[in-house]
Amino acid sequence: MVQKAKILLVDDRPENLLALEAILSALDQTLVRASSGEEALKALLTDDFAVILLDVQMPGMDGFETAAHIKRRERTRDIPIIFLTAINHGPHHTFRGYAAGAVDYISKPFDPWVLRAKVSVFVELYMKNCQLREQAALLRLQLEGGGGKASIGAAKEPAGLLAELSARLAAVEEQAEALSKQLDDESADAAAVATAAHLERKLTGLRRALDALEPGTGSGAPTVPSPN
Repeated sequence: MVQKAKILLVDDRPENLLALEAILSALDQTLVRASSGEEALKALLTDDFAVILLDVQMPGMDGFETAAHIKRRERTRDIPIIFLTAINHGPHHTFRGYAAGAVDYISKPFDPWVLRAKVSVFVELYMKNCQLREQAALLRLQLEGGGGKASIGAAKEPAGLLAELSARLAAVEEQAEALSKQLDDESADAAAVATAAHLERKLTGLRRALDALEPGTGSGAPTVPSPN
């Protein structure tokens, strides 16, 4: 069974959280509520999230300050943040959101279909990254165990396992390429483009690691790096 991704919803108004849950329920993922920046940071200490929807205007610790704390933590710095705001103070206000680490900045009232589509992209990338981490860990166990002792599915031979991992990685590479083209087509902001580039660098590292494991490319059992 594929584990569901967690999406963190941060807003001090219960009615806004309820609306977000109604919009995102169709994604069939785990939605986690936080009614303040402090509560959001507490949730991030124990759980991993695919994406964070963060309200800008909150009493006490606002969205910008909350995002700054998130980006300072090594555990959470790479989690995509989508800012939601009911106010629009012009380009300077929007730039402040991107400077705080947001990958997107959406003004209320927003189109539910657009918001759901944007969130689904980050959920899918998160799920693919989790699958690659699991496959890399299994491959590492098999290589360290002598190339035949670890049981992966039906105890596949290393060559067959490498082929399967390469195919899985190719599928993710294709989706990442499509995402980059979509960002170009939509004239996306620099922060979103930078996030896509960060993902592509991770995929490039994984591809090089798999290529190094191909027969004839080296001696011994190389170390398989983590996709993180």
